[in-house]
Amino acid sequence: MSGDVRARMIEGAAELLARHGVQATSFGEVLKATGAPRGSIYHHFPRGKTQLIEEALDLLGARAFDPIEEHAGATAEEITREYLAMWRSFVGGFTVQGGCAILAVTVTADSAQLVDHAAAVFRTWRTRLAALLEEGGLDHEDAVGFSATLIAAIEGAVVFARAERSMDPFDLISRQMLDQVGRLSRDRRTI
Repeated sequence: MSGDVRARMIEGAAELLARHGVQATSFGEVLKATGAPRGSIYHHFPRGKTQLIEEALDLLGARAFDPIEEHAGATAEEITREYLAMWRSFVGGFTVQGGCAILAVTVTADSAQLVDHAAAVFRTWRTRLAALLEEGGLDHEDAVGFSATLIAAIEGAVVFARAERSMDPFDLISRQMLDQVGRLSRDRRTI
């Protein structure tokens, strides 16, 4: 039962981060969102809010690639399409109110420790996406460069979509990313 409360609190923090950023992810808000008892705060997170946010980042970081991992071995174009679809579903599910919690922590956290933790998640994503793209037919250099470009472009697309309250910017950037991976794949096949 104790593990359930802890897991609920981490889930709640992850959702609050995505919707409202670090400052709005207080213990009080997490307790309100999850129904966890107040006494569980320092029992489960003795290092305080930083520990809760780090664990929420770890959860989100690991979970982000689950849908993509199902397509390991697919072409680079298919991996890109699935990555874009995953993010579109996520952003659309929040009716363009949500965002990337990792990005939110990066740009809003006052703690260097939390920013470092977010950077580690981004590095993991970049490295894993590059490996999947390389496995899908891109050469190593193109896979590394395109994975960074794709992640940066989608992070920006999420911001644009939220600011404009429209999926149009997301769809525009998605088309550009699909065109780019298509060109990289064609270039690789003509060598």
